[in-house]
Amino acid sequence: MRGRDVLSISDLSPEELDFLLRTALAMKRDGSRPVLQGKTIAMLFEKPSLRTRVSFEVGMQQLGGSAVYLSQAEVGLGQREPVADVARVLSRYVAGIVARTYAQSTLEELALHAEVPVVNALSDDEHPCQALADLLTVREKKGRLAGVRIAFVGDGNNVAASLAMAAALAGAEFVIASPPDYALPGAWVEAARQWARRTGGAVETVAEPEEAVKGADVVYTDVWTSMGQEASHRQRLEAFQGYQVDEALLRLAKPDAIFMHDLPAHRGEEVVDAVIEGPQSVVFDQAENRLHAQKALLAAIMGEEAAI
Repeated sequence: MRGRDVLSISDLSPEELDFLLRTALAMKRDGSRPVLQGKTIAMLFEKPSLRTRVSFEVGMQQLGGSAVYLSQAEVGLGQREPVADVARVLSRYVAGIVARTYAQSTLEELALHAEVPVVNALSDDEHPCQALADLLTVREKKGRLAGVRIAFVGDGNNVAASLAMAAALAGAEFVIASPPDYALPGAWVEAARQWARRTGGAVETVAEPEEAVKGADVVYTDVWTSMGQEASHRQRLEAFQGYQVDEALLRLAKPDAIFMHDLPAHRGEEVVDAVIEGPQSVVFDQAENRLHAQKALLAAIMGEEAAI
């Protein structure tokens, strides 16, 4: 995987996904060696972040390298300076670019012109690093991924899209319940289903949360209004009535089901306190696993795989 861009979770094969998860589990258990000694990543962020920024910066430090954070105000990506020029300049300074953008096309343009690996740290279309951490958490808690039923309740957004594809690559069963106007895009569902047919997984879309959650091993939700969608917040609150994960909905899952949320959570909207603070919640383990999953990814694309 050395030198590879990771703009989408579908850039990984099932074998590469498994390799990254095994590496992340080993790093979490045994610690990591300085396989990126002397290397630096540039972190281009059009959107603010807590987990993404800290996990990448700390991860690089633990791997022996360093990170330089660059906000939109500092760089003016695509405004003060063309994306292509930013990519070519940074390639002269750093060993990799981690970008958190609005448009997926910005990431694609960065990757086209950069001479170093580019990693998608979130776009409006996808969140592959979150999906890596999510599968790492499920594998850690359930001991496997193949055949595990993951129920996603809520918006068919970037988090749901990447998780659906990652689950398909891993041979898991993914089912999402969304209001009709907020469903996962059909093209994305079909692409995930193509992988699921090869791996023995499944991808299903339903309208009712109860149908999705019944018998699930994992119950997952995300905010109803993401960054950049604030103008439609009231409309979304109305559309997602009935899609809140509360105690009654969670009881439809398996007794040992885990609850997941990528955070930050809007408590009282998509999830109630009793669930996110309850004994089945693993949201802070999930947040921690961003660090381990991203360390595995950085080591694979910027270091020597044999040294991991």
